[in-house]
Amino acid sequence: MDLKITGGKIVTANSIFKADIGITRDKISHIGIDLKRPAKKTMDASGKLIFPGLIDAHVHLKLPAGGTITAEDFTSGTKAAACGGVTTIIDFAAQEKGQTLAAAIKARRAEADGKMAIDYSLHVVPTDWNSRTKNEMAKLTARGFPSFKMYMIYAKAGLMSDDVAIFSALEQTARFGGMVAVHAESAAILDLLIERYHNKQDMKKYGAYCHALSRPNFIEAEAIQRAVTWAEATGGRLYIVHMSTAEGVDIVRRSKERGVKLYAETCPHFLLFDDSVFRKPDGYLYATCPQVKKKIDQAALWDGIKSGVISVVATDNCTFTRKQKARWHGDFTKIPYGLPGLETLLPLMYNFGVNQRRISLHKLVGLLSENPAKLMGLYPQKGNIAIGSDADLVIFDPDKEVTLSHKSLQTRCDWSPYEGIRVKGYPAATISRGQIVACDGGFVGKAGQGKFVKRHRPIDL
Repeated sequence: MDLKITGGKIVTANSIFKADIGITRDKISHIGIDLKRPAKKTMDASGKLIFPGLIDAHVHLKLPAGGTITAEDFTSGTKAAACGGVTTIIDFAAQEKGQTLAAAIKARRAEADGKMAIDYSLHVVPTDWNSRTKNEMAKLTARGFPSFKMYMIYAKAGLMSDDVAIFSALEQTARFGGMVAVHAESAAILDLLIERYHNKQDMKKYGAYCHALSRPNFIEAEAIQRAVTWAEATGGRLYIVHMSTAEGVDIVRRSKERGVKLYAETCPHFLLFDDSVFRKPDGYLYATCPQVKKKIDQAALWDGIKSGVISVVATDNCTFTRKQKARWHGDFTKIPYGLPGLETLLPLMYNFGVNQRRISLHKLVGLLSENPAKLMGLYPQKGNIAIGSDADLVIFDPDKEVTLSHKSLQTRCDWSPYEGIRVKGYPAATISRGQIVACDGGFVGKAGQGKFVKRHRPIDL
């Protein structure tokens, strides 16, 4: 064996047990009590938990947005991810008008390959709906790209898919077993409300809170309901990204009870913040799309997680510095939307979920590892601790207390929405395909060692 991990307690979505883990090359080769087989290196995990490496299924790195480019590139972003226990990310390849989906993948891989510190894959973003795009979806699913993200907003940016495109894409995925993910907000009414508050008087009076006023809950709820209607009619598999509302939770719950192939994702910022942050002097920093809602929505999202209505917690990581965020100059429509989150996903969910008895350890592993692995076509290669699976592991210290600060995080961002939050429980080490890539919050791996991973069809939960 190349590496033996001893004394730790293994945690999966279904079980907790004490055992040693043996790693040979990039795979888990042995699991057992007091493994006697020699290893080139031994790591003592006594008193610690061992999780499958996290899979962040929703990440934006080196993304042009809001008139700038995100501060986190492929190398810095994946280094930060590794320090937080994430061993696989899924970013996006967006089609350009007149371009094939395959060309979008090729272009994005040309940017990312050789720069990643951990493994990665790509969701494909159709933006030019026609017969060629439609037919290409089946071919790409067979080639390892089973998930397609479609935006229900952003028409001016050329990203929006109309109902015909989404309906047709769901029909296609029902035939070949892929999955359609949607950013669910109602474009026409959203644009109307944004324009309503986009005036000097309201922007002076409300400041960044205009962002919340222009996006009431029904903007998300109506879009989710519409997408669910198309999924139910077609039999396609639908995945709602970054769900933020109590109404959304209710729609998903009722739809799943009817047997719709439907899954929902939420993010830590929706679970920990409410829209009062926009009233702070630096409230514009917290602007995301969709935005954080009310405390009642927080409670509903936690309940959705506990009950299984929400299957995945991802970050929607989209990092901008203070200077980049300040481009708004008092105009809420010009704020670059997004928050850093890759590095803090696990400690936040452990502290506010497990420690506060909102979720179990099993549920934590399901939300952050096993469920995204299954839904994104990576299981059992990833999201799993079993012989033959990739040796992607997090050695987690449940007793370590850390005060979160951008100054001590790997991220390039010069601020953190979680600044000053005290968490108990933090990654002690991260192992990616058998290599120790992070230790005690510092990156110790090699930039570029991450590989592109092809995926298979989703496994329903």
